[in-house]
Amino acid sequence: MKLRPLGRSGIEVAPLAFGGNVFGWTVDQPSAFRLLDTFTGNGFNLVDTADVYSKWAPGNSGGESETVIGHWIALGGARREKLVLATKVGMEMPGGKKGLSREYIAQAVEDSLKRLKTDRIDLYQAHAEDPATPIDETLEAFSRLVRDGKVRAIGASNFAAASLDKADQAAKAHGWPRFETLQPEYNLYSRQKYEQELAPACERLGIGVIPYFGLARGFLSGKYRTDADVSQSPRGASIKTTYMNPRGMKILDALDEVAKSKHAKCSQVALAWLMSRPTITAPIASATTIAQLRELMAAAELSLDRSSLALLDDASSD
Repeated sequence: MKLRPLGRSGIEVAPLAFGGNVFGWTVDQPSAFRLLDTFTGNGFNLVDTADVYSKWAPGNSGGESETVIGHWIALGGARREKLVLATKVGMEMPGGKKGLSREYIAQAVEDSLKRLKTDRIDLYQAHAEDPATPIDETLEAFSRLVRDGKVRAIGASNFAAASLDKADQAAKAHGWPRFETLQPEYNLYSRQKYEQELAPACERLGIGVIPYFGLARGFLSGKYRTDADVSQSPRGASIKTTYMNPRGMKILDALDEVAKSKHAKCSQVALAWLMSRPTITAPIASATTIAQLRELMAAAELSLDRSSLALLDDASSD
């Protein structure tokens, strides 16, 4: 399995990232430990989380995912050395704490480091744009973290193309670290915004892309095809509204056809398609069981020929 550069940071990652949003939500701590051991034990290394995960779950307040990962790291061995640890800052936490101000970033990183039980974060990402804070202030705050060794590289999530350009210009002007990565929504169903606006900017700026919702909230796994299917999922209502339409079904038909020809699963084909895109470093995908995780990891070994890619491109074109 060939590692890929994370932007221009010098950090190399395997072509699939594990999404830690499920930890402390649909995955309890013992199960999370087994998933992390399996993921890193098979040569994969990028685990993505955020301070706000999983605030939305009943009884949670944010920080649960980082806490689970921190407890796993604390088990020792080579766990931390095997890991490229990515987390985010900016979304609202308890007490109305949010944003990308200098003061808030300085506090939030300490909270994340404490929960993660580590002295450094490999990739620290601005979770979303903060209109109330100038980008210069945010980048200066990040630069201090890099200077102090608390962060190795920085990235952005949910940023517009124009904002990426503005941030890159500011970083160059002041000699600050630049955004090395972007985390946008991108998958076979959701293509237009990324491909038309963000991909050209990322290619021009040398930004690595680690897209979320690589399986469109599970829809591209092929397990949601009827009302009965979606009724079994906590995301069922949004999946039905967003994806279960003629275009979505056409994409599933194409995935079925390619999967059959490759003796693969729909989820593997959907992720392999993402991995084949020129600007993509590593799509993010989550799993709640070891069987699901092994299925997703196998996507890194799946090569799609031109005819398969053309079929998927045609079915998913807007």
